[in-house]
Amino acid sequence: MAGSGTRDIKRKIRSVNSTMQITKAMELVSTAKLKRARNRMDITKPYFETIQSAVTDILGSDRTIKTRYISDKEIVKTLYIVITSDRGLCGGYNANVIKKSLESVTNKEDAQFLTIGRRGNDVLSRHDYNIIDSFLYISEKPEHIHASQISKIAIELYNKGEVDAIQLVYTRFASTISQVATALQLLPIERSEFEESGELTEFINYEPSPEDVLRYIIPKYVESTIYGGLIESAASEQAARRVAMESASDNAEEIIDELVLFYNQARQAAITQEISEIVGGAEALK
Repeated sequence: MAGSGTRDIKRKIRSVNSTMQITKAMELVSTAKLKRARNRMDITKPYFETIQSAVTDILGSDRTIKTRYISDKEIVKTLYIVITSDRGLCGGYNANVIKKSLESVTNKEDAQFLTIGRRGNDVLSRHDYNIIDSFLYISEKPEHIHASQISKIAIELYNKGEVDAIQLVYTRFASTISQVATALQLLPIERSEFEESGELTEFINYEPSPEDVLRYIIPKYVESTIYGGLIESAASEQAARRVAMESASDNAEEIIDELVLFYNQARQAAITQEISEIVGGAEALK
């Protein structure tokens, strides 16, 4: 019985050790992918920050601008662009984004979803939410063409009046150990965000008019913000997966240490029992 017990423990040690090798390998892969994703994020961030700054300057310079993209009407129907991952093993990354996207949903009939990533698409489909479109298997390597396609669908729905607002739900990359699920309203733009600074350092004349410039630049603003969200979410996904795999490897090491201790105790008990049987047999022969 003792020999059988030690064999079972050794088998468990080998099994956990094999799992730990896999988690360590995945941790290294995620670290390499995270580095590439952060490089892309650093390269693309100045672009959409410039677009946002241009929109801010135009709206802040003239409070009389009238455009469909700035609306004070009541928001009833909302389109949620939800960015999740296509694969799991990344801790609470996907659950946090899905939870964030559903926080403001009070009526399923008034909520439409455009999903990026298989995990979010599967969960929302399972709970019968209205998914108008989905982009799968692009979460780790998003391209600008994907952001262009997504923004085109979203803006078309907004211009037709089928939705009153567009929200982007993504994971903001705070640091390699901290990622924050964030909901950002893309449209309509709230005027309160662009209060006049009071004193302009220079005069800018927009031709043919500020409204025409906004009609051109706001779709670019939506597109670039979605692309920025895709890039930032890709970096957050790899960071979350690296942390999850690191924790799994640490846990595996702890389990192996415990199993080794149990193995030594079982082996010692077996040896003690064998010695006791030998001594008992010798005493019986006297």
